[in-house]
Order: sequence, then structure tokens, then C-alpha cells
Amino acid sequence: MQKKLTLFFLLAASVTYAQKRPLDHTVYDTWESVGPKQLSNNGQWAGFSILQQEGNANLCFNNLLNNSKKVIPRGSSLKFSTDSKFAAFLIKPQFKETRLAKIKKKKPEEMPKDSLGLINLSSLAITKVPRVKSFSFPENGAALVAYQLEKPLDTVKKGKTELEQKKDAADFFAEDEKADKGTKEGSELIFKNLVTGTERSFKFVTEYAFSKNGKQLAIACSGSKKDKTAPVGVFLLNTEKGSLKTLVSKKGNYKGFIFDEESEHLVFLGENSPEKKEIKDYNIYYNSLTLDTAQVLVENVFPGMPAKWAISGDGKLTFSKDGDKLFFGIAPVKKEKDTTLVDFEHAKLDIWGYKDDYLQPMQLKNADKESKRSYLTYIDIFNSDPKIVPLTDLKLPDASIINEGTSRYVLASTDYGNRIPSQWTGGTTRTYYLVDTKNGTRKKIIENLNGRAMASPAGNYVLYFDKKTSNWYSYNTTTEKTVQLNTGLNIKFADEENDVPDDPEAYGLAGWTEEDKAVLLYDRYDIWSFSPDGKSPAKNATNGFGRQNGITFRYQATDTAARFISKKEDVWLSAFNNNTKENGFYRSNLGDTKNPQLVVMAPFKYSILVKAKDAERYIYDKGNYATSPNVYVSTDLKTETKLSNTNPQQQNYNWGTAELVKWTTPKGFKSEGILYKPENFDPNKKYPMIVYFYEKLSEGLYSYNAPAPTPSRLNIPFFVSNGYLVFAPDISYQTGHPGQSAMEYINSGVESLKKNSWVDGSKIGIQGQSWGGYQVAYLITQTNMYAAAWAGAPVANMTSAYGGIRWESGMNRQFQYEKTQSRIGATLWEKPELYIENSPLFSLPKVNTPVVIMANDADGAVPWYQGVEMFTGLKRLGKPAWLLNYNNEAHNLMLRQNRKDIQIREQQFFDYYLKGAKAPIWMTGGVPATEKGKTWGFELTDEKP
Repeated sequence: MQKKLTLFFLLAASVTYAQKRPLDHTVYDTWESVGPKQLSNNGQWAGFSILQQEGNANLCFNNLLNNSKKVIPRGSSLKFSTDSKFAAFLIKPQFKETRLAKIKKKKPEEMPKDSLGLINLSSLAITKVPRVKSFSFPENGAALVAYQLEKPLDTVKKGKTELEQKKDAADFFAEDEKADKGTKEGSELIFKNLVTGTERSFKFVTEYAFSKNGKQLAIACSGSKKDKTAPVGVFLLNTEKGSLKTLVSKKGNYKGFIFDEESEHLVFLGENSPEKKEIKDYNIYYNSLTLDTAQVLVENVFPGMPAKWAISGDGKLTFSKDGDKLFFGIAPVKKEKDTTLVDFEHAKLDIWGYKDDYLQPMQLKNADKESKRSYLTYIDIFNSDPKIVPLTDLKLPDASIINEGTSRYVLASTDYGNRIPSQWTGGTTRTYYLVDTKNGTRKKIIENLNGRAMASPAGNYVLYFDKKTSNWYSYNTTTEKTVQLNTGLNIKFADEENDVPDDPEAYGLAGWTEEDKAVLLYDRYDIWSFSPDGKSPAKNATNGFGRQNGITFRYQATDTAARFISKKEDVWLSAFNNNTKENGFYRSNLGDTKNPQLVVMAPFKYSILVKAKDAERYIYDKGNYATSPNVYVSTDLKTETKLSNTNPQQQNYNWGTAELVKWTTPKGFKSEGILYKPENFDPNKKYPMIVYFYEKLSEGLYSYNAPAPTPSRLNIPFFVSNGYLVFAPDISYQTGHPGQSAMEYINSGVESLKKNSWVDGSKIGIQGQSWGGYQVAYLITQTNMYAAAWAGAPVANMTSAYGGIRWESGMNRQFQYEKTQSRIGATLWEKPELYIENSPLFSLPKVNTPVVIMANDADGAVPWYQGVEMFTGLKRLGKPAWLLNYNNEAHNLMLRQNRKDIQIREQQFFDYYLKGAKAPIWMTGGVPATEKGKTWGFELTDEKP
């Protein structure tokens, strides 16, 4: 009887597997993922989005007390009201409607627009408002909402004579031209009290903002050329009384409304320069509850303003916490364009100079940002003798306020004079100053730091990490003394596994305890508590438990508004087990030195915890390779309630498993990686295998991989579902020999797996993108053990790539080879032999592995001619190779249609070489340029490549 039952269950299992089909390329668009999630302040309601890769999302509401639910099709951008009684969200247009509008090439203003949804969380009644541009709740206070409508569509176009149509067109373009030079016309704003239902509308609004307590609503109105009675200027609505105060009654451009902490004072930027004036003259306006109109607080002719400088319209206004100080931006007066110059009579060129701080491509890339750069400046609002104090300038451009602006000083820094070496170092050293807000005097506190400095929350210290020494230091802003914090400890606070030819990065900072009494710093595993004055010995706040057990602890900030970490209460720590790759959470009081207390550790990947503001309840998602991530809520993470059920269709497909594998390399290094197997894996069969790599991937053992058309990485679940093994090995590197390091780890990992009878050693392919693509290119010049290779955006020739440009940022690539990922550790002239050794191009005659190269002509990271060099070399040598150039595409494919295209080609390529399937036309005969856009060559043929 027992044998019959066993046979029955085996047959049932085989039938179940047989019923599960492999994934195909049609499944991608509707595959779901968890989007943004949050809780109402009282913790009673959970709201979260379930997204589709290409389609319509759902916004889900769950009442956590009575389990009632509400699903809003296409909902997004959820916000709960402060009192937890209402919620607002946007409703996106139907995906098919937007798609159709794009096909019809409709103008931006004619495209389908978002709607606003308002839900009463008591009755679940929903109000919908069409064509909404934006909405806002106040940070605190009553349940109020303001939302701005899109401009109404111009429907009066038909039935006009040809002459009228021409006049309309002329007026339309003329208005556009004027609007570009002057104030853009606003649209209607609706203010609504969600409790009483009362509404009030304001026409032609360009900007609006609530005070923190919601009692004031600032509104800027542009007026209208067609409606001379429309209000113009800036207005302040008292949301309790309904009274409206006119702050400015002059037409202009007003923006950047900022209220102080107590919601009693308001500042904003404004200009009313002539429309045709290119460079606008901004003022800073001020108003308080006791003033009837806004006053000009700062203008361009003002005590303390440097010559030929002015208020920046691109600067940010910031009140100090106490409301006494205002920080804003000034900038050198810009030079207006000479409109008398005739364009075609003047040369257009870029001049590269060896003394330039940055190469021209980088300057051009950052030109717009630099033209909008502003320099931090200060004014004491209530000083009887007002003047401004510039705190930064062209040579000291960067600064941050301290202690929410209440400190006498700001922390400023500069890399002036140190910028040129960033071409080959990838970064700059900085010198830091404390700048006095009273008079602008500067005190140098740190010189030429290779690292980063930051002020403590209360402003008593400046904390910094020096990469050269791998040490943490604190500077006391009162005593002016500097203390090394991690002295006398046999523990590294910088990356223990650093394998690039540069100083290691710090593990980082958890935060500070109350009144700057202690600073909490990370090592690889644990959290340490240091007295910033150096008077007390360092304490291991997690008692060394992390290092003893191979667990990495990191502080979870569940109160995002908190400035300090409490030493009196237990806090949440995320936990990662470096040995098993499991994830979880512990509780710990960082004020003592006891072991953290385990709450949960499981074979899942967790998101961060999001806490309800006024309740002990958390929302998060978790999943693993076999389990699609879902949303959960919990009060303690020991018991949890599942709120979603994403991708139920996954159970219909042959999915897979992920397991950790370990091996020893030929040189005796311990390594590990992930092996993915099909769900219906049979150890009595032989499977083809694809090896996918980058650097280290094993930490993602329990990460979910959705089947998706990827930017050029391997679509792991797709290939696993279709009967492949996929192996993702970790790689560590030796400076000067990245190619050989890849060989050491990847090949030995493959050889270790080939010892299993179920691995078909003759049918192994390799795939990598970017740095992984380089390693693919290198491997096939060194070994014939792979039957097929796919290299995305590879570097083939380090000697030419060394001097290339990363066009996305404008940076030169030298730093990559001397300091970072490419890991040569020397210049081309110091060690030319290493550049040649690690360049696949010089060993192409040894290649016998068929390879596809993706090299896109708009690649902003790797010059696409690297792929061209590799392909033309292989073609010259008569080696089987193909090059895919996705036109005007980036380093990683951005357009979804291109991502879908490459998935099909990748499957066809590997299926032919690793499964013996038929080859497609694009591989056997190619696609001639004359057929481009007419055929894509996917059809299978009996011909051989």
C-alpha cells in the first residue's frame, strides 16, 4: 500500500510539472511588482500600489481594523491626510488611451491627463476630479487639500475661415514666444475643506503652498491676456476664516513659497522685469500675520551684496528652525546674449584647455546646472540694521546649514585648485571651513580631505572620515580640537574586502544620540558608539554579536523626522547573514552593550520598514526567488498580515529555485555563487547552463527576479523556466589583473559544477553586461570551454578606452583604470603591458567561441566604438560574431521595445548553440540596411550561421 501511495504522489507531481509551461515573451507586460506603500498616521489604514511592467497599476486601501478593502484602478501618488480620515491620489489614464494618443502624435496638451481621487476613509466614498496637474495636503492641521487643474483644452477651433485660422496660428505662436520670455499663464486652483466640503477656486495660478499647520495657503496668479479682470500677484488665504489677503498686486513671476516652522512668516522670490528682458531681477519678499502686504526683504541693491552679484531666482529659501534667520542664494550677474550677432557668421566650437578644471564634455554636460548655481547667503530678518552676509563664493561654493540653521556657523567646503586630478582619480579632495553667519569670516578646520565631512545634528561637532587613513575624526566646534575616534581598535571601519586600487570606503554612519552625546558608526558587521570628545572609550553597541555570527547590522530609521537615535528605547536593526544570505530584523537598545534580540531571520528579501507616525505598526514587503514579493503589516514582525497577492499566474509556469554553491579556486580562494535550477529539475537529465556575472551577486540569493525584458542583463527566470541552469559566481580581483581574476573565479566555479552529472559541460554559455561584458570578451580569448558568449557594452581595447569619454557625465575614463572598476592601478604609460594583457582585442585570434556584442551608439558609459573594434577584429579574422547597435540607445537599453527585442535574440542565440534549435535569419543571413525597419530577422531557418 505504501509503495502504491508513493507511486501515486510521484505521478501526481510529474503531472503537475508537466502542466506548468515555460515562460514566453508575452508574459512581461502584466507581471506585477510592489510600488510605494504607506500607513495613515493612526496606523488604521494601509495604502500601497501594485504596478505592472506595462499596463495599469492598482492602488489598494486596506482597513487594518475591520479588514475592509478598496482598490482604485490606475491609482498612484497616494497621500493620507494628517488626521487619517481622508486620502488623495492621482488616477492615471488608461494605458491603451495614452498609447493611442502617442500613435496619433497628439500634442502634449491633448494627451490624456491624470484625474484626482479623494476618498473619505469612513464611508469609502470617492470623489473624482478630471484633468488635475498636482495636489497638496498641509503637513499638519485640518483635512484640507489644494489641487491645480490642467489648462482647459481649446475646443473652439472648427468652423473658422482660412484667414481666421491663419490669424489664430499667428497669435498662438506669438503668445508662446511672449510666454517663454515672460510669465507663463497659470491654471485654476481649487482649495477644499474635506470635512465641510466647502470649496474655493482661484484662476490662473502658477504656484501654491500650504503653511505647515495648514492655516495659510499662499497663491501666485499670473493673470490672463484674455481676461483683464483676472487677479494678478500673490495672495494669502486664511483657511480657517476664509479671508484673502493681497500680498503683491503687480504682475510678475512669483515662486518658492516658504513658511517658517510656526507658520507665522512667509518668504518668496519674485520678479516683475519687462517680458523681453532675458536676465530677470529677483527680489525676496516677506510677510507675516501682522502685515497686510508683502514687503521687499532683500533686493539687488542692498547692504552686503557683492558688486555685480544679484539674488538668484534658482536659489532655495530656507528659514532657520527658530524663524529668525533666512538663508537664500545669490549669484554673479549673468551676461545677456548679444541678439545682434548673426548666427551663420560665427564659428561654433569647443576649446579644450589643459588648465581647465574640467574637460569640455563635462563642462557642457553641467552647463545648465552651473548656470543655475547659487551661493548660500544669510540675513537676520529682524535686525534693525539689515544686511546680507554672503557665506560662499566662486572659490568656496558649497555649504550646508548647521542645527537646522540655528547655529552661528555653516559648514562650507571647496575643491577649488584640486579639480583637475579628478580626471584620473574620479574625485577631489576638499577643504572645509566654518563660516560665521554674523560677518562671513572663515575658519579652516579640515584641509585636503579625501573623504566627506558633516556637522552633527546639534552642531557641536564636525564628523569626518579620511579615506587615506581609514579613520574617523571629530572636530569640536567650541574647543576647536580634533579627535581620532577609532584609535586603539583592531577593527576596520572601511571596506575589508576592497579590491579596487583606491583607498577603501567607510562602512558609514548610523546617526547621533541626543545632544550629540555619541555618534554611532558601522564596521563590517556591528554598530559602535563613540564619544565625539574622545573622553570615553568606544563601545560596541551590538556587543560584537554581528562579527561573531557573520551578521551585518544596520540601523532602521522608522521615524524619518527624528534627528537623534534614542539610547533609552529599543530600535530596529536590519540584519543580513553573510553566511546563509538570509535577511531579517533584530531589536536592540544602542545605549547598552547587550546582544541584539532576534525578531525574524528568514530566507527572504525585505524592504525597509515604514512606520505609522502615531502607532506601533509597520508596512513592508518581502519575497524571494520563488515567491513574488507581497505587502505585509505587523506590529512586531513576529506575526504579520499579508495584504497582497501578486502574480498568482506564476504558479502556472515552470519557475525555479535558487541555491548557494561554494568552491575553492585554483589559488586557494574561497568563493561562492548562486545556482538557479528549473522547478522541474531532474538530476537524471543533462542541462545546458548559462553563466551570468558582474562582480559579487551572491547577496541576492533571496531576491525576486521578475521575468522582464532587461536592459541587457540576463533574464534569469526566463532561461531557468525554459530548461537552463543559470550560475552567478562571485568574483574578487587582483589589482593589475582583472581579466585573470575573472578567469580564476568564473572558470573554477564552472568546473566545480561540471562535476555534477546533470551539467552538460559541452553546452555552457556566458553572458554579461558592461563590466560583465568586458569579462565575457576576455574569457573567450583565454579558453574554449564555452559554447556561446554574449557581451553587452564590452571594453575590448583598454589602451583606447583609457582616454575615452563617459558621454553621459562628460568624465574622462582614466579614473576607471587607475582607481576603480577596471582595476589596472597605473597609467597607460606606467604599465602599458597590463593594459595590453587585459585587452581582449590583442588576443582575438585565439577566439573560437561564437559571440554576440551589444554596442549602442548613444552609450554614455562605454564608448560604443569598443564594440565596433571587437566586432571588426573578429570579422577580419573570420570568427562567428554579431553586433547589435540599438540606435540612439544608452549603455543599458532604455526603450521597452528594444528590451523586448534583445530578449528574443538572446534566447534564439543561446537556444541554437546550447540546445541545438534552429537559427534565426538575423544570425544566418543578417538584415540588410535596405530592409531596416521592414524586417527584424526573427524567422527560424534550417541554414547554419
